[in-house]
Amino acid sequence: MLKNLKLLQGFELYASGNLMQAELICDPVLSKNPEDPEALKLLGMIYYKLNQGKVVPADAALDYHLWYYNSRIWLKTSWAGVRTLKSPSDMWNYQEIITELKPNLIIEFGTCHGGSALFFSSVIKQINPKGKVFSVDVNSEFINSLAKEDPLIELMEASSTSREVAIRISELRKEYPGPVFAILDSDHNKDHVLQEMLLLRHLLHPGDYLIVEDSNINGHPVLPGWGEGPYEAVQEYFSLDPNDYEVDSSREQKFGFSFATGGFLIRKAA
Repeated sequence: MLKNLKLLQGFELYASGNLMQAELICDPVLSKNPEDPEALKLLGMIYYKLNQGKVVPADAALDYHLWYYNSRIWLKTSWAGVRTLKSPSDMWNYQEIITELKPNLIIEFGTCHGGSALFFSSVIKQINPKGKVFSVDVNSEFINSLAKEDPLIELMEASSTSREVAIRISELRKEYPGPVFAILDSDHNKDHVLQEMLLLRHLLHPGDYLIVEDSNINGHPVLPGWGEGPYEAVQEYFSLDPNDYEVDSSREQKFGFSFATGGFLIRKAA
């Protein structure tokens, strides 16, 4: 019998067909114990159900993307010993972009454990030791002490769509003038991501770089049936403001696949 009541609820949600909510229950369990057998079992059942009957074309990059994501190896990725829930090829891509862009400020929505904030701090330290990483999360409970103690990282516990965050970014742009690299990796609901993009519309300048992560979910190509998420938010944004960003497709495709499908964006208009 399951001792974890949350996971018991997850199996009940799975049985009732509510796969997305069942998956959301697994994530905090695996944050504390990435090897939890019952949580991994439930995730396996969810992914099997989602992909049942679907034919995957013979495409090496797509095959690898699906294998890498569905194997959940990204849950075991770390930077300097701190969990970093990203694709390593994306992280390599990001440091190349940052090195070329030479931003004074990096904005991250979605701190989680703080591994990616530490990664961005390590990169900006090499190219601009006076730069700043501003990382926002609605919950600071899981942030590693290394991220909290890093002098180049400023953390804020708030909703990434809040007025307080917009005000602080405006202040930081004055303190750290120059290019900005921003990445959205918090709540993956379409409406939330769209609100993040709209908040940044008047805060990002021409030439600034924006990454919309986890736009690979909801069948782009992983987790079909997840529901509208970051990918759909980007599409909705472009329907509202088609000239704000250039899609950097060549950068996205550089390593064959990315967790940020269609989400490598260069700010064009003011």
